[in-house]
Amino acid sequence: MVRPASDHALLQGTLAGDHDAFAELVGRYRNQITNYIYRMTNDYDGAVDLAQETFLRVYRAAGRYQTTHAFSTYIYRIATNLAISELRKRKRRRLVSLTGLLTSGEGQEPRDFDAPDERPLQDISLVDSERRAVIKRAIATLPDKYRAPLVLRDVEGKSYDEIASILQTSEGTVKSRINRARNFLRDKMRNYL
Repeated sequence: MVRPASDHALLQGTLAGDHDAFAELVGRYRNQITNYIYRMTNDYDGAVDLAQETFLRVYRAAGRYQTTHAFSTYIYRIATNLAISELRKRKRRRLVSLTGLLTSGEGQEPRDFDAPDERPLQDISLVDSERRAVIKRAIATLPDKYRAPLVLRDVEGKSYDEIASILQTSEGTVKSRINRARNFLRDKMRNYL
């Protein structure tokens, strides 16, 4: 039985002009990177484009890759930077939310209109789907510095050490940001759950 080539070996093959080696790398990481970016940006089509851009950057910078780091850390770092850049662009061209125009009184902060549905639901899968949608919307409201570590830990299943390498920060900062993100989510979802 033939052992699959390591990520490092595939990247070396890419440098040597082996297109199949790079195709293998893309095949290994395409779904993971697309899903990660999608959870960061909440836009599937944009996530596919950003994942493609991630692989393009890996290909272009293959000669600068240092084998002292895990390839997964390297590619997630590129994907994180692209996702955060996209989120910053969105903030600059932010659309006005009609629900945000509802205010509780003069001079008070706008509040979202999210009237609860009092009717009993019959289908458990519908409830689960709705809960996932609410969680997804709540995660989308988190600041970038809290969203990235939370998604990497709770959705992608990365270790604290890996997240620290990806985000180029200390493990303590990662733990702190994940804790704050979870507290933000708990507060945002208190009325829902």
